[in-house]
Formats: sequence, structure tokens, C-alpha cells
Amino acid sequence: MGQSGPDVIAEVAGWVRRAHAAVILTGAGISTESGIPDFRGPQGVWTRNPGAEAKADISYYLSDPAVRREAWQTRVEHPGRHAEPNAGHRAVAELERRGHVALLVTQNIDGLHLDAGSSPQRTVEIHGTMREVVCLACGDRGPMEETLERVRHGEADPACRICGGILKSATISFGQALVTADLFRAQRAAEAADLFMAVGTSLTVYPVADLPVRAVRNGARLVIVNAEPTPLDTHADAVLRGPIGEVLPALVAAL
Repeated sequence: MGQSGPDVIAEVAGWVRRAHAAVILTGAGISTESGIPDFRGPQGVWTRNPGAEAKADISYYLSDPAVRREAWQTRVEHPGRHAEPNAGHRAVAELERRGHVALLVTQNIDGLHLDAGSSPQRTVEIHGTMREVVCLACGDRGPMEETLERVRHGEADPACRICGGILKSATISFGQALVTADLFRAQRAAEAADLFMAVGTSLTVYPVADLPVRAVRNGARLVIVNAEPTPLDTHADAVLRGPIGEVLPALVAAL
């Protein structure tokens, strides 16, 4: 399947109703309708500026103060700081409220799923959160906004006030390992899932892209909701195209 007509939506809704252990994986595509650009889409941040992807590697951040200064300025200006959840985020939260989501795994760092009402207890922010900072030396964490105020007042590369170490958003950069407990939780949920929905993700970043593979290997149905083709489309039981902020609410309405 490759369309999002009412017949396909109705069939997928039936799978959702009958599922006992559904897992939803979301990527940047679900937040584009909130004004946050994705990374690898046709107009993605890294599609338009491949150099930006290279600078997302932790080695550059650690070794080059100019990269850190640029990163802090980007954080001050990031559209995600003022973004609001859209209909797609609210639909995911509604699916959980109705008892249809065992676990939500999001690759997004914007926190919009939580703002929309998804439960922190059933949400794994697998790539971390932009709403906190962490010291890469001593591990101290704190609210992002407090550090951004220091940047606005002239600290171009603010250091940890406890140990003087390098501060960074509490997100996972290229070259950094995922939080082991988060990854294991997501993997276990995928392996136990009877329905796996991949929403707004290119399914090209590992090990997260392996989650739907684990689900399918253990007998789950796979539904992909994405504007662009993904490597797993041929393995999916349904591929839904169209704006996520329309497709997911239509799915909820069909339950």
C-alpha cells in the first residue's frame, strides 16, 4: 500500500484497535508542521547545507571553540524553542490516551510530544532533549534556558559553573553513544510489539532504524507514515503518504 485513502486508513485503524503492544517511532517529519525543519528531506537542514551535518559530530564540538560558539548561537535562535505541538503530536497523545500505545520512541529533541500530552512514562526521547544542558566533564545537568541567558549576556561558549567543563545540549550528537537504558527499553518494546508505526522518520539512522526490523522479525505489522520513501517501505504492511498532521488525526477518527 502507498496511499492514505479512507479504505487504507480504516484498515490501519483496525490493526490499531486490535493491537495489544503497539510501538510508535517518530522522527523529524512529525515536527515540520510545527515550524521545525527536518534534516534529510528535500528542504532539510543537512540537504541544503551538508557541512552542517559534519559539524554535528561530537569530535568537532569538543575540539573547536568556534563550532561551540556557532552551536550556542544556533540554540538561541532555534525555532523549536517557541514551537507548539501540531495535530500529529496531539494524535499520538490521543492514541496513547485511548490505550493504543505501549511505548513512544522519538528521535526528536524538541519535547513537543510531551507538550502535546504524551506520558513521560511511556515516552523515550532516544536522542535526548534540547531543553536541558549537560556538562561533558562532570555530568551536571540543568535547564537550557538558564545557559541561553548567559549566552545572551555575552558568554559565547559558556562553561560549567561547577567544574569549568564544556557544556552541551543534552542531546545525542554523531559520535556519542545512546543512553543504554533507553536503547534497551526501545529494543525490548519493539521485539514485543504486535504493531509498529514509524512516523516522519527516514529510517536511515542506526541503531534506531533497526527497531522496526526487530518488530517485523518478531511478527509485528509495520505501518510507515512518511512524506518520502524509506528503505523499509517494501517490508511495510501499509505506507501512508500525506501530511502527518492530517494522516494521524484521520487514523484517530477512524478508530
